[in-house]
Amino acid sequence: MIRGIRWTRPDRRTTLRLILLTLAAVVAGIAQFASYQPTGLWWAAPLGLSVLFAVVDHVSTRTDHPTRWIMWLTWVQGLTCYLFLLPWVGKYVGAIAWIGLSVVESLYCLAFGAGLAFLLRRWPRHPLLLVTVPAWYVAVEWVRVNWPFGGFGWARLAWGQLGGPLAQWISVAGPALVAFAVIVTGYALSLLVHRRWISGAVPVALTLVGGLLIPVISPVWSDGDDSPTLNIAAVQGNVPRMGLDFNAQREAVLNNHVRVSRELADEVAAGERPQPDLVVWPENASDVDPYRNREAYDKIQGVAAQLGAPVLVGAVTRDVVGDRNAIIVWDPADGPGQQHVKKYLQPFGEYMPLRDLLRHVSSYVDMAGDFKPGDGDNTVDAAGRTIGVATCYEVSFDEAYRDAVRHGATVFTSPTNNATFGTTDMTFQQLAINRMRAIEYDRAVVVAATSGVSAIVTPDGAVDQRTTIFREGLLQADIPVRDTETLSARVGPVVEWILVALGAVAVAVAYATTRSTRPSRSSPPTRTRTKR
Repeated sequence: MIRGIRWTRPDRRTTLRLILLTLAAVVAGIAQFASYQPTGLWWAAPLGLSVLFAVVDHVSTRTDHPTRWIMWLTWVQGLTCYLFLLPWVGKYVGAIAWIGLSVVESLYCLAFGAGLAFLLRRWPRHPLLLVTVPAWYVAVEWVRVNWPFGGFGWARLAWGQLGGPLAQWISVAGPALVAFAVIVTGYALSLLVHRRWISGAVPVALTLVGGLLIPVISPVWSDGDDSPTLNIAAVQGNVPRMGLDFNAQREAVLNNHVRVSRELADEVAAGERPQPDLVVWPENASDVDPYRNREAYDKIQGVAAQLGAPVLVGAVTRDVVGDRNAIIVWDPADGPGQQHVKKYLQPFGEYMPLRDLLRHVSSYVDMAGDFKPGDGDNTVDAAGRTIGVATCYEVSFDEAYRDAVRHGATVFTSPTNNATFGTTDMTFQQLAINRMRAIEYDRAVVVAATSGVSAIVTPDGAVDQRTTIFREGLLQADIPVRDTETLSARVGPVVEWILVALGAVAVAVAYATTRSTRPSRSSPPTRTRTKR
């Protein structure tokens, strides 16, 4: 015994309750994971969250230390989801990267749980929670996708709603509004457990039916038949090997993409394929700098001339600033022209924060790049059109395609290199983000990957064509060219900022008022006099 503190072993009933509630949180985390691609059960996320909110409501009214219980449950739910979602991070660098990232991401769930506990204490089972709880979730997610090191938007709740009605809310105010709708739905479903039929059923109906109606009532909705088109081909040349050293064999990746592009040119010349207006190569398709390597330059120039169309060439280049991850517009006559230099770089991959410190943790640290970001608007001009470009990891950043649309992009392209993640779910998760972006901005997306999955995505988020992983492939389609502006493109981040402010203010008020009404530990207990 320590002075002033008595340690007591929890009784069997308390232990059993802890185990059962923790298992419920694990189930909720697995359910959220199941909503993401390639599983793609969109309904699993709100259903799993309803389980989480039901057990949280239980502990908020029936335990001595509800804040600790709630933080524990939200942390377990988040950690479970991330552990299932992010194994690809450690595919070739070890489990420490996968587990480390999962743990770091789950720490934000502790913040969500703390705020949730204050809200439940301040307004227990009040209809106001249907707004403040989702707004607080959006606030926590906003911090997570922006900080630190630029944030990590890969695991946003919205990306798991592909194929369901809640996905359509992204065209109104971006992924933050989708997350808000998912939390509203999950929380409302949990109210049905307590037979609160109106406050439970009405919000669910509003979010689901509203999502179904958005494509019908949206002023920018169209069936695409009247849109002008651009014939675009995506080349997947494949890589000589999987893993971090996919480009160790000099010019092997470039040679693969040149060869498949020549096959395309031969088929066009034979009349077997239409003449493309634009050809898209993946990120890192040229594994040597074509500005510094004359042989690489000549190969690209030769195949572009044979194609008779501009080629978006992904290449690792170097300029006075440093190493660059560039997408170059390669004209069949004039050679390299405009380029998009990747702005949103992947920390711990394309550059290494805290390199000197982390070198003592893993030998893989020195394999990370030292790329420098660009400062463009995520567009290039090619084939007489303004083309939006979001290179690989950039698709998870709201600003990438938003800036492109505001600068006139009528078609999106997403050159990517997923060879360093093997056959994991990473490429399917990335494709899902691109599909959600297509819905958000009413734009077709051409995804060109070195090793798959490459895809042609229509403006409604459907996949028209796709390749398989680690097989060379060639996609070609007439892509609708659109200059429409969805509501999300118009309002930008304003709605998200409003929701973030609402959630933060609600939690601050709940914290301040509950703290002020909490009885002081130093004050003697109140005694009640009884009549004799």
